[in-house]
Amino acid sequence: MKKITVVGIGPGSAEDITPAALQAISEADVVVGYRYYFQFVTPYLKEGAQCIDTGMKKERERAQQAFEMAEQGHQVAVISSGDAGIYGMAPLIYEMKRERDSDVEISVLPGISAFQKAASLLGTPMGHDFCVISLSDLMTPWSLIERRIVAAATADFITAIYNPKSHGRYWQLYRLKELFLKHRSGETPVGFVRQAGREEQEVTITTLKDFNPEDIDMFTIVIIGNSQSYEWQQKMITPRGFYRDVTDEELNKGQEIMRESFRTINSELHNKDIPIWRKWPLLHAIHTTADFSMEEILYTDEEAVPTIYNSIRRNQEEGKGTYIITDVTMAAAGIRKVACERLGINVMCYLHDERVAEMAREKGITRTQAGIRLAVEEHPDALFVFGNAPTALMELCELMRKGKAQPTGIIAAPVGFVHVCESKHMVKVFTDVPKIIVEGRKGGSNIAATLVNSILAWEDAQQLKPGRDV
Repeated sequence: MKKITVVGIGPGSAEDITPAALQAISEADVVVGYRYYFQFVTPYLKEGAQCIDTGMKKERERAQQAFEMAEQGHQVAVISSGDAGIYGMAPLIYEMKRERDSDVEISVLPGISAFQKAASLLGTPMGHDFCVISLSDLMTPWSLIERRIVAAATADFITAIYNPKSHGRYWQLYRLKELFLKHRSGETPVGFVRQAGREEQEVTITTLKDFNPEDIDMFTIVIIGNSQSYEWQQKMITPRGFYRDVTDEELNKGQEIMRESFRTINSELHNKDIPIWRKWPLLHAIHTTADFSMEEILYTDEEAVPTIYNSIRRNQEEGKGTYIITDVTMAAAGIRKVACERLGINVMCYLHDERVAEMAREKGITRTQAGIRLAVEEHPDALFVFGNAPTALMELCELMRKGKAQPTGIIAAPVGFVHVCESKHMVKVFTDVPKIIVEGRKGGSNIAATLVNSILAWEDAQQLKPGRDV
């Protein structure tokens, strides 16, 4: 019987070659392959087996020789590293059979692909939907490769990169990083493995922003995580889904409803592929309002949510506690009490402080303005939250300009028609203070409170698990 067996020999280590592959190699009269790979199979060759090895870029010649030997009656094995069907010899063998109208039978034996081996060494980075992209433009135009990169980045695929670099292709990986950073957080985990499964093996985990293409060569596999991927104990982990399985006992009814709502909101976002530090408060805002225009009007300083949360945690660890000051009592009422107790937070509203009415009369200002003045005197570094009164937000801006207030953060969501937009423009210029702003006329105490709650639940953001303190 005329037959060619195309064999995936794995990434390079003996333990990663399947028993079926070893049997096919040991039974072959003729073994055809790229000369570099013969070092991995030589111990398993049949005595007297003929080895046909060629250099790089000789794939077509190897395929022709394989058919010629098979047509002469030899039992032929064509070897490919990794899996023969993934950037390997299998597609070419089938195409050549079609071209030659050959009666040679083709059999393909799968192997462990390099990205699978690299993934196992990194942890579990491929736990959800993924894709594999080769940066080699020898047979694919770069314009098409770039479209595929953008598609992978925007669709939140975990992405494995083959052929990331060579002596002649030095810039493509830089371009890939640039494109991914347009659609992914700089904190997205990136793992890369050099010479996976071989003696020279090196395993590295970093972040997208710190990833240096100069650390990569042609023997390296790069894996970029999705928005849910994270590093834990020097391993790269991607959950199986946006929501982990939990038992009914672990969730109360309010949490179940909230998580189902978040699933629905996430599926209906126009732009799902935004950094988690922006998506997390956005999901909360839409959940509270059922208003998808929040996608356009919710402004978030870069990393504002984790920055404010980390300040709160530092205060807690140092025993100082954090104060949250709201402009009106309704905003304070919506901030989750359980979360505040958990994090050592005091929520205060000065609106009904007996000193406020007197100051408002004496100074000719609104009561909410007077409340903010008193709050700044006593807690200048608080997290300030505005869900109603633009004059109160403008007062805080003036006090910051005078150096009297140094807020931990600002939630700016006053609502209305007079001075509302102006107050939000005013606060936006304070670039050293992390802020979340509902731009335009919209806002409200309910939105302000839910944005605070998104900060207090930041630890649950990566897995999009809302409702811890419901």
